[in-house]
Amino acid sequence: MQYNMRIIEIKNREQAQKEVAMVNCDPAGAAIMSNKAVYKTIKVENVVSKAALILKQTFLSKGGEASVSRGAADYSSQYTDVLLSGSLKHFKQCIPQLKVQPWGLKKLAEELEAIIAVDEKFPQRSYKLGAHTLSVSPEKTLIMGILNITPDSFSDGGKFNNIDVALKHVEQMIKEGADIIDIGAESTRPYGSHKISAEEELERLMPILEKVLDTFSIPISIDTYKASVARETLKAGAHIINDIWGLQFDPEMAKVAAEYNVPVVIMYNQGEAEYQRDIMSHMLEFLRRSMQIGETAGIRPDNFIVDPGIGFVKKGSDNLVIMARLDELKSLGCPVLLGTSRKRFIGDILDAPANDRVEGTAATVALGITKGANIVRVHDVKAIARVARMTDAMLNAKYK
Repeated sequence: MQYNMRIIEIKNREQAQKEVAMVNCDPAGAAIMSNKAVYKTIKVENVVSKAALILKQTFLSKGGEASVSRGAADYSSQYTDVLLSGSLKHFKQCIPQLKVQPWGLKKLAEELEAIIAVDEKFPQRSYKLGAHTLSVSPEKTLIMGILNITPDSFSDGGKFNNIDVALKHVEQMIKEGADIIDIGAESTRPYGSHKISAEEELERLMPILEKVLDTFSIPISIDTYKASVARETLKAGAHIINDIWGLQFDPEMAKVAAEYNVPVVIMYNQGEAEYQRDIMSHMLEFLRRSMQIGETAGIRPDNFIVDPGIGFVKKGSDNLVIMARLDELKSLGCPVLLGTSRKRFIGDILDAPANDRVEGTAATVALGITKGANIVRVHDVKAIARVARMTDAMLNAKYK
């Protein structure tokens, strides 16, 4: 080709500004043109049809696009989903006009404004956890090493119930690159796990937790959905709560997390729920409900970490869809924790037992990081820490 053409995928305004600068554009025009180079598609659900038609006309008038249902167009449906497409310039021109319109469009415009701002800004965090400072940043993916002290965990049940063995495993994970240790005393695998009481969970947890806290200097996360267990472990010195039910199982859990002012991982858990729309729609709805529960109880918004709940959905194929669309979680404005390690869907694809899924886990972690995962929860710390470090290096390569 005479002109050496190529298609460049512009993901955000920062990248757009760099690309515009590289053609030696006049600095005064660079900021204006960078807004035109970033193209976004935003899905809006459950819009009153008459409002959706105003929304559509507003976007079309500015050069954007808006797709609505046929039922909205012929007034046979009261509500419709809307797919908005346009450059940042189109969105920023439409938002002020929408704010003065009726039928809920002012609120819709405010949410559009917020979600665009969140998408442009990485959810950086600096957590003060006792003597530790844990930083979430685009430069480094955090590694959460798994310590299961359960007899029936799907991958390593019964291996680390002994205190000395557990301590050696924690020491090894720290040497291999773990930034956080996640301790769980009840198996939460979707199939074949046995529920235990809070008393039994604490009997398993406390002796090992106390020894780990006394022996090592590293943030400790507790994998539990019971408020009484969370309270006792936080009182003992744990730093993070990892709740597989996203504050929606035990009504006291949010109050405990708020009282101790700790980060809390809220996981999407489909459970027995059926959903009519696509899996990501249901997931974001669930996680926003969890955040609302938490904020009502007093949890600070910057203390939420979201987890897509890989392995906790009904269909194995849904896990692949979630991985492919993981970046949609960035709309929540929270750090994303990804827990794919040794999961069943990897074994199904590779025809491999739980202890032979490191390559499959590595593939999901690399993809997950490129799609916005900030923390990865893993069994094979050494291998996955290397995968994360390499992926981070590629994603943070500087323009020259």
